Amino acid sequence: MSHLDYEINKELGECYLFMGELDKAEDYYRKAAGSNGVHPDPYIGLATIAVQRGEFESAMSFYQKAHEVEATDKSFAGMGLIQMETDRKEEAFENFSAALEVNQVNMVALFGLVRIAHEVGRVAEILPHLEKFLEIEPDKVEVRYSLAGCLICLEKQDEAAAHLERILEKDPDNDAAKELLAQL
Repeated sequence: MSHLDYEINKELGECYLFMGELDKAEDYYRKAAGSNGVHPDPYIGLATIAVQRGEFESAMSFYQKAHEVEATDKSFAGMGLIQMETDRKEEAFENFSAALEVNQVNMVALFGLVRIAHEVGRVAEILPHLEKFLEIEPDKVEVRYSLAGCLICLEKQDEAAAHLERILEKDPDNDAAKELLAQL
């Protein structure tokens, strides 16, 4: 199968996945994976389908296959999501962190890491990831709000307040930021 066939099958897989037609998406991703085993994307697609079906073991094996082909932020984040869902929190923490080393603005990994960090008491360790993200995308309100929440957990109220005030400068109607600032 040619590279063009691979691209067509991968694109069709993505389209059907986007439309929620999992069986058709799976067929095209399998064709793409079979046509050219040197790309992680079809395996990431197959893993996404498995997650939507609640088949976590299968999803994990597809993420691992993708990871063997090429370790990307998507494969690290995908494995982290499965580990988070199957209560393997420390492993999830490590995979989300690794995803952010590859791509500092991977939202799935960042918010997975925030959730896990609160659950396992490792909030201080994730501050650099949130700060790096904001260096790249300073106007991402959800990330700045998460950073403020983490700072409050670490009893750094002044720093948290500064981030909340910055949110409110840009978005004066942000009720969540107003409430959190009022609590401080």
